[in-house]
Amino acid sequence: MQTNRTTQATDRTLDAVGSRLKQLRQRRDITLIDLAEETGISTSTLSRLEAGLRRPTLEQLLPLAGAYGVTLDELVDAPPTGDPRINMRPLKTKDGSTVVPLTRRPGGIQAYKFVLPPGRDDAVPILRTHEGFDWAFVLSGKLRLVLGERDLVLEPGEAAEFDTRTPHWFGATNSGPVEFLSLVGKQGERAHVRTGSQEPQNDD
Repeated sequence: MQTNRTTQATDRTLDAVGSRLKQLRQRRDITLIDLAEETGISTSTLSRLEAGLRRPTLEQLLPLAGAYGVTLDELVDAPPTGDPRINMRPLKTKDGSTVVPLTRRPGGIQAYKFVLPPGRDDAVPILRTHEGFDWAFVLSGKLRLVLGERDLVLEPGEAAEFDTRTPHWFGATNSGPVEFLSLVGKQGERAHVRTGSQEPQNDD
């Protein structure tokens, strides 16, 4: 009987994953095409998963959890355990940067720790704009911030806050890697976490 109850609970959880996946994607304003590129799962499979026409496998849930920056428990909306600790699993980007999610609730302001590999002082920034505001605090190293026509270098203990409709870019310098904290909204999250893995230098 216990095995049957466990199986039934697992079935209910898996059956509810589809709507959870769709909710997470919509809250982050990510298209199925973007998600397919990031996870390697086809758009047709993602669509069927969200519609509940197909049950996800572990091989599919793992990259989806990574794309959304949540744990597997959060992805499937498992019952809470009462443990408030956050699973700060680092996310690696293609350029060698590390992104560590520091918050776990979907939507709203998100906190991240970024570790950028050594850069070049003469790197040509790719400026971006999006709605919202950004806040960054340097923990170690030197962070180059290009903000409009200003080219700044922030050192440990220094912070910057600005309207992200101003063209901007973040990067490391020749001096070595840099670690910084960042608070971003939905649009900033997309630029920080997703676009950063596709460019030769990190930007938000």
